This record gives sequence, C-alpha cells and structure tokens, in this order.
Amino acid sequence: MKKQFASLVLIASASVLTFASPAKAEQVCQVTDPTGTPLNVRNYPNGEIVNALRNGREVEILEIANDEQGRAWARIAGYYEGEYRVWGWVIREFISCYNR
Repeated sequence: MKKQFASLVLIASASVLTFASPAKAEQVCQVTDPTGTPLNVRNYPNGEIVNALRNGREVEILEIANDEQGRAWARIAGYYEGEYRVWGWVIREFISCYNR
C-alpha cells in the first residue's frame, strides 16, 4: 500500500511540474530595410522581383538559404488583408526578429 501511495504522489508531482513550465516565447519578425524604401521580394534568392514590402510588415521566416556569393536569404510569408501568403525571398539581414 505504501508503494502504491508513493507512486501516486510521484505521478501527481510530475503532472504539476508539466503544467508549471513557462510557455515558449513567440517570435515576431518584421521587415527592417535600412534604406527606408520597400524591400524587394524575389521569386528565389537573387531572382526576379515579384513584390515589395514596407518596413514594419510582420513576416514569418519559412526557410534560409545562401546564394552563390554566400549571402543569406529568407523565404518569408505573412498575413495581408486576413489572408496568409508566401511572398518569396528577401535578403535575411533586412528582417529583424525578437521574442514577444
């Protein structure tokens, strides 16, 4: 009986610890082009321009890749007028991310 009680206490303690752990911080990324002009969005790293996004636009980074010159590019997506869109590729250094 004591072993069963000890096992129940151990299980109950473990479940309390599971629920007490802090939530993971949500990462937010935004367009931050230092030139102040809209950031060119391309169909692939260093490819054809297909769109442009203004500074402050919240985006999600889906993927990172390097071009032949070693520059990091980010494939980005986000919401526009309530619709989720995959925009394309931008130079990674023009996207700033932080935890909310």
